[in-house]
Amino acid sequence: MKLFETYKRNDPAYKNALEVIFLYPGFKAVLFHRISHSMYRMGIPFFPRALSEFSRFLTGIEIHPGAKIGKRLVIDHGMGVVIGETAEIGDDCLIYHGVTLGGVDLKPVKRHPTLGNGVVIGAGSKILGNIRIGDCARVGANSVVIKAVPDHTTVAGIPAKVVAQGGVLPGEELKHDKIEEK
Repeated sequence: MKLFETYKRNDPAYKNALEVIFLYPGFKAVLFHRISHSMYRMGIPFFPRALSEFSRFLTGIEIHPGAKIGKRLVIDHGMGVVIGETAEIGDDCLIYHGVTLGGVDLKPVKRHPTLGNGVVIGAGSKILGNIRIGDCARVGANSVVIKAVPDHTTVAGIPAKVVAQGGVLPGEELKHDKIEEK
């Protein structure tokens, strides 16, 4: 199954699928979310939020039933992860513990971030507002991201700033050009 291959690729401690199913809180939280999200989309009152609360109690991971989550999301360790109602997460993303995908608007609008495919969010990071984190982007641990991040870009800091694009650190291409000129 591709999901377990994703865990194996993203977690050096991975031993087997049974451990993921029974011992990984991120797996359980996403499973509970899939159920609560289905009920939420059907307009069922109360039960989606109740299941979300039960999942938070069990796993330490809070995912609002309205959040849209793609395929093969891995939440590693997970404790303290909060994913808001209008958040959208693409396929093959990796989120570490203490991450918040939060809103900055109290109006009933799209107020939480959108993560593209293949995004990695470092531990303790806060991604705030209706912004997009591009495909294959990386967010460094404990960063606060309040502006959109382009595809294939790494950001870090408070507030987050670009530290690498396309796998090349800013200014590296200039150093390389100077070496070739000599």
